[in-house]
Amino acid sequence: MDKDKIKKVVLAYSGGLDTSVIITWLKENYNCEIVAVSGDVGQGDDYEVLKEKAIKTGASKLYIADLKEEFVEEYIFPTLKAGAVYENKYFLGTSFARPIIAKKIVEIAKAEGADAIVHGCTGKGNDQVRFELAIKAYAPNMKIIAPWRIWDIKSRDEEIDYAEAHNIPLSFTREESYSRDKNIWHLSHEGLDLENPANEPQFDKILQLGVSPEKAPDVPEYVTISFEKGIPTKINGVEYKPVDLILKLNELGGKNGVGIVDLVENRLVGMKSRGVYETPGGAILYYAHSALETLCLDRDTQHYKHLVAQKFSELVYYGQWYTPLREALTAFVDETQKTVTGEVKVKLYKGNIITASITSPYSLYDEEIATFGEDNVYDQKDSQGFVNLFGLPITVKAMLDEKRK
Repeated sequence: MDKDKIKKVVLAYSGGLDTSVIITWLKENYNCEIVAVSGDVGQGDDYEVLKEKAIKTGASKLYIADLKEEFVEEYIFPTLKAGAVYENKYFLGTSFARPIIAKKIVEIAKAEGADAIVHGCTGKGNDQVRFELAIKAYAPNMKIIAPWRIWDIKSRDEEIDYAEAHNIPLSFTREESYSRDKNIWHLSHEGLDLENPANEPQFDKILQLGVSPEKAPDVPEYVTISFEKGIPTKINGVEYKPVDLILKLNELGGKNGVGIVDLVENRLVGMKSRGVYETPGGAILYYAHSALETLCLDRDTQHYKHLVAQKFSELVYYGQWYTPLREALTAFVDETQKTVTGEVKVKLYKGNIITASITSPYSLYDEEIATFGEDNVYDQKDSQGFVNLFGLPITVKAMLDEKRK
């Protein structure tokens, strides 16, 4: 890439270690104007402080894009309705935040007439793929600068050395420099002692959205969630806007030690990584939504949807949000959700989520048919012919095996 042709860049800016260092590094190596963009997906930053820091370290301006409502309604809820959980444990908190941020960055880059977009993702991680696939979807000819692929810095420690040498302020100590990503849905923790899966996580040291199960209250808390066509709308009978609903469930789940996951996952680039994720509200929503589906979906749709959920989770994790397949799977999911309406009461207790009650006007559960007591709607004699036909392949094989002996 010809550095002399790069006059203005737009930087995906969080104010963390990577992006703080990158502004100074860009000034040294490209001598270009740097427009910083922070996508507000609910990470709770002090944006006045962030703006001051960005400009002080060399950015010409900082755009702050409030993406919370769109993030919840257009990214989180479709993934929730799909039941998509990567490798059965990861609620995709970082994964689906990257596409919406990248889309906004492209929009601003075009408006600013930028020559390139810059991100601080490492060459080992998934986020480089998520950002760049989204950029390709909306600006296929845009140049991309990824400093981690080209600079001389080789580690997080060296990055901190660079920051200290250039008087770049950091909000953490070297000993507690976990790599974290936070938004309204989750908080991830990676690095330091967590890099060795043999080390038990020090929850008292790292947790920020809630407490460990051991420190949760000794009395269970009941929470009722109302859904309409797969979308959560109320908590304990009170209607909430989507963003506020997640914040409320984060509070309820956090104080009860819910939604803490210690995971060794398979990254897209081929290596395994270990992290601790906090998703208190999300864990409650996934549990309750799945419970409601057991009542409202027929067997074949429910089973097939599990297959769709696995593929959906991979598409989200791999950064393939803006693809025809993801859109097609969302259309399928939306069709399945037409009857996923009702209420689920759960009991939160020391990290556990336990079903207390499920009700729905579209319930497919018929107590009269399912009962172990006497009924007048099911003739048990009918099952004999069903079993004979269902077991016919087994019977035929066994008979022929007997003859061949």
